[in-house]
Amino acid sequence: FAGFRPEQNQSLRECLTALPLMRRVDLQNGPAGIDCSWVPAEHGEVSMVRSTGSTGEPITARRSGLNILIWMAMTLREHLWQRRDFSQSLASIRAQLAEEDTERRGVAWSDWGSPVNQLFASGPSFGMNLQTDVRRQVEWLKQVMPVYLLTYPSNLAALLDMAAADPVQRAGLGRVTQVRSIGETLSESLRMHCREVLGVEIVDAYSTQEIGVIAIECPEGGGYHVMAEGLVLELLRDDGRPCELGETGRVVVTSLHNFATPLIRYDLGDLAEAAGPCACGRGLPKIRRILGRTRNLLRLPDGRRLWPFMGVFSYRDIAPVRQYQVIQHDLERVTLRLAVERPLTAGEEHALIEKMLDLLDYRFKAEIVYFSPEIPRGSGGKFEDFICEIPDGV
Repeated sequence: FAGFRPEQNQSLRECLTALPLMRRVDLQNGPAGIDCSWVPAEHGEVSMVRSTGSTGEPITARRSGLNILIWMAMTLREHLWQRRDFSQSLASIRAQLAEEDTERRGVAWSDWGSPVNQLFASGPSFGMNLQTDVRRQVEWLKQVMPVYLLTYPSNLAALLDMAAADPVQRAGLGRVTQVRSIGETLSESLRMHCREVLGVEIVDAYSTQEIGVIAIECPEGGGYHVMAEGLVLELLRDDGRPCELGETGRVVVTSLHNFATPLIRYDLGDLAEAAGPCACGRGLPKIRRILGRTRNLLRLPDGRRLWPFMGVFSYRDIAPVRQYQVIQHDLERVTLRLAVERPLTAGEEHALIEKMLDLLDYRFKAEIVYFSPEIPRGSGGKFEDFICEIPDGV
């Protein structure tokens, strides 16, 4: 349909512009019309992936063994670019450990796991459920004393705030030589704060569950190199034209190897700034910075600060919820914003509120507010599934 003719010296990027954009709602509504019924046998086994719902629009997609192999290769590239010492220890605090660390005591492994353990010997790794109270995270870090720490920027900010306020709490981060951030926008202020508190740098990576690794931070020239061997990345203005150097636009990606769920001109809903060639000489396309993807920590009256893992698919198991967003107004009140496919019954509304309160682990005063056709995005162009309106310091 794009009219791609390589023998006519056409570029794939030029031909892609003839195709419409795919949005998350398209993937959410019609996987049967997007998924391929046949995948080449040499592409390996097909598995399912679910997004963590960081945009409030949870989706499912299929990915092939080839797609996973490329994902692992890009992950290994990121390790090697950043010159990590595999013999050292790694600690991860992330949402994907919710099922493995249900007791929130932390889990341990003998090595770093795939793909590192398939090619290299490594030191131990440790993991903790992201929903764990920040104070408990600090105590756990003092026990495992990692050299490398991987977590989300908002969670790292809470850890740094606690370490800065109390030198005793800083002990658990005392051996960390590098922090790896994923899943959210990494601000320059947080980079500076990490340098001030720990004296180490944060290294960021840009990825999604349905695409894989999208861009890796350059270890020499700053900014992010696009993993062009596995995808095509476009930055588009509001009028659909490509961004020029220094302009900010919507991130649209085309996965080149996942034939199971082909994602072609897939609009991630993120914003990024276009950059020119990098002085490092790697030759890969580059983006200067990524905007959006910020989440907040839930604040509870007893002083705890928790990652608000909202359940993602739990709401859709109760009612036809297309999109959700939770707003914490103060220490006692929250609002569940919903975009739904049909009017909900009183019983469904009650069940949704109960599910939300169970996930938040506190009996907030709660209400539901409906939006149609969708919940509006924030001023930065990004949707957040949880927003805490309580000012810092309160």
